[in-house]
Formats: sequence, structure tokens, C-alpha cells
Amino acid sequence: MKHVSILVPEEEIVQNTVISIIGAYKMFSVANEYLERRGQPPAFKISLVGSSKKVDLYGGLFSIQPDTIFTTVKKTDLILIPPTELNPVNVKRNEIFASWIVNQYKQGAEVASLCTGAFILASTGLLDGKTCSTHWLAAEKFKQNFPNVNLVADKVITEEKGIYTNGGAYSFLNLLLHLVEKYCGREIAIFCSKVGEIDINRNCQSPFHIFIGQKNHLDEPVKMAQQFIENNITEKLCVEDLAVKYGLSKRNFERRFKKATANTPAEYILRAKIEYAKKNLETGHKNVNDVMYELGYSDRKAFRSSFKKVTGILPLEYRKKYNNELVAVTERSP
Repeated sequence: MKHVSILVPEEEIVQNTVISIIGAYKMFSVANEYLERRGQPPAFKISLVGSSKKVDLYGGLFSIQPDTIFTTVKKTDLILIPPTELNPVNVKRNEIFASWIVNQYKQGAEVASLCTGAFILASTGLLDGKTCSTHWLAAEKFKQNFPNVNLVADKVITEEKGIYTNGGAYSFLNLLLHLVEKYCGREIAIFCSKVGEIDINRNCQSPFHIFIGQKNHLDEPVKMAQQFIENNITEKLCVEDLAVKYGLSKRNFERRFKKATANTPAEYILRAKIEYAKKNLETGHKNVNDVMYELGYSDRKAFRSSFKKVTGILPLEYRKKYNNELVAVTERSP
């Protein structure tokens, strides 16, 4: 039997923290129930592990009562770290778990972070030199805080040397299914996916990304260039012309742009164009060719390749999936 320790962070817990804790407890419980109905012993002993016997939520409106204080857990097989609010106070408050997580890992425990729980995991140093995912909204902040970690924010699940991470929000369910399959087999994982109505094979969160250009910086020429790009997204945009427009050499412009936004100017232009394409494919009657030509593409293959590079899927697939009128037609079809 695997001992699973679900961490209860010290904080005014955010909604996704509560959902992740309950979801993890439920997922492993469903796997146990499946085995027990077949006369087999349960696969998991599940514990909520915290630093106190009660953690209040939302000013005391709700609470979670861990059944175990983490310092009393001498040996566990799997530690789950749920999402946490991203602020310096919470990071500091949860440093108390770091040495315990590291010691358990050294004793053979596996460790999994859910969504922004990657920030707690990364603060232990266990992710240094390894790949990691987190919510796409938190990607830039994660890169700034943990430059020694190889962030792959398009991935739903990463796994390396007994350490797991996953993408944003409800994608934590995919990581839980992955762990159930690893410990109990495909059959039980499929059963859990059907009970929870979860797409078991989702492995990319890129289609969910919304590109919001990083403007929380003080480099005014770069900020002006960002605004110009977004206001003229259907025009042909040249990096060299932008540099001249804002009185900089191309090399200096590219260096400052990358430092301020975490994207090169060319990457920023591409991502802004694809975000424009996504919004137009999601609503209205424009087809893929209409959007492609509007953005200045004449080569269908090049547009399809650029779109898939950013979103993980082809533009036609994206339109079929997200266009409200197409979905309505599909639902009405016999």
C-alpha cells in the first residue's frame, strides 16, 4: 500500500487549493473502492498533512482539518503539493515544509506539484536542472524566481526522477490519473477517468494559453513598441523598422525587448498575431483562410505551422473546438 501525503499549505487558501486537495483525496479513494469491490486490498493510504490541526479558509468561512502533522510523518511514498497563492508571504510561510519534502524525497518518496504548487516544490531546490510545468498565467513569474529550472509551460505533465509537475487549474486531474495508472495500472486509471468524466490523454495546455504581453516593466520604448505591435497586428511588422521607430539599434532593441518581456520582438509579434487569429476563429463567420490573409500570410503551410507552434493544434481544429456557432451547429446535427 502506498502512503500518499496531501500537503495542506499554510495560507488563506485559494479556491483551486481546496479543489485540488479534495480532488486528489477523491481520485485515490475511487481507485481504492474499485479494488475493494473486486476483493483486493486498497492501493493507497491517504493522509492530509499540515503544520497544524486546522487551517481556516476565507476568513474562517471554511476550514480544512489535516489528520497528520507533517513532522510526525517519518516515511511516505508520495507527496502532493497543491496550488498556492503567489505572494511573498505565502512563499515564506510554506518554507517550513521544504526540509521535510527534501528528506522524504531522499528516502525514496516521489513528489508531485499541482498547478502553482510548483513554486513550493521549486523553493526546495529539487527542481533545479529538471523540467517543470505550472499554470501558463504564472509562467513568467516562475522563470524570474527559478531560473535554474527548465520550465515547459505547454506541458500538462512532466516526470523526471520521481518528481512530477503539471499545468494549470483542473489539469491536475490528468496528473492524478497518470499517478493512478503508474501505481495501479491502465484499467483502474480508465475507470477513474470515466467516473470523473476526465479526458485521460490530454498532454498539452497550449490551446488554453491567452497571450497577455508582459508590460509590467519600466522600459518605455519597449512598452511603446508592444502597444504599436498590438494596435497594428494585421500589418507587416519588421523588427528593424520598430527599432528605428523608437531610436534604437536592432541589436539593442532586441536585447531590451527580451529583457523586459521575456520574448524576442519576433516571438512577441508571432504570439500577438496568433492571439488575434484565435479570437477571430472563436467567434463569427471568418474561416481559417480569411484570418490567415488578414494577418498577412499568403502561405497556408506557414500559417498552419506558426499556429500549431503556439497553440499545439492546427487552426481548423481550434475553430471547430471553440467557435460557438460551429459548436451549436454540431450539437443540433442528428
